[in-house]
Amino acid sequence: MRLLGRAVRCVRGGREVFSGLDFEVFSGGTLAVTGPNGSGKTTLLRIIAGLLAPAAGSIGLEGGGDELTLPDQAHYLGHRDAMKPALTVLENLSFWRDFLGGGAYDARECLAAVELDHAIHLPAAYLSAGQRRRLSIARLLVTRRPIWLLDEPTSALDTAGQALSMRLMSEHLARGGLIIAATHAPLGVPAQELRIGGAS
Repeated sequence: MRLLGRAVRCVRGGREVFSGLDFEVFSGGTLAVTGPNGSGKTTLLRIIAGLLAPAAGSIGLEGGGDELTLPDQAHYLGHRDAMKPALTVLENLSFWRDFLGGGAYDARECLAAVELDHAIHLPAAYLSAGQRRRLSIARLLVTRRPIWLLDEPTSALDTAGQALSMRLMSEHLARGGLIIAATHAPLGVPAQELRIGGAS
């Protein structure tokens, strides 16, 4: 599998955010998107996820599921956790498993994998920022997709949570997945870098 972008350009609010971006990532590989705040790192992830359209250029996937679009084969983990605060941890993850469809895994096992099994019946409103991030990471596991688009994946995580995130990323890559991550911090896995310039 190969994900590639050619001459990708983004304009938002009449302002050019970036232009001429070229990149490619293969199965088992990671692309770390770096740059100052406001340079378009999150925007690039959202374009790849199909949430925004590029102003020019193209993004394509070779070797993926023939009948699936690129967004159908990608998980986008953004800044917002998209949790329903009144639902329990287990109910939230079960909702996302059912909504996303595809090859679903056991929600309880995925919560155990991110060390939240002790909180399955706790309303999501009671979770700390780090626990909410762990619950978001569990969404990557409960419905497996080959492409992970991660926006600051270690944000709000303590040292143990960061180590857990690195382990899960390594396991995903070992299964032949690929990762594109917008980050200011080291990911803990080997990665090529795509630096985007712009306003700080």
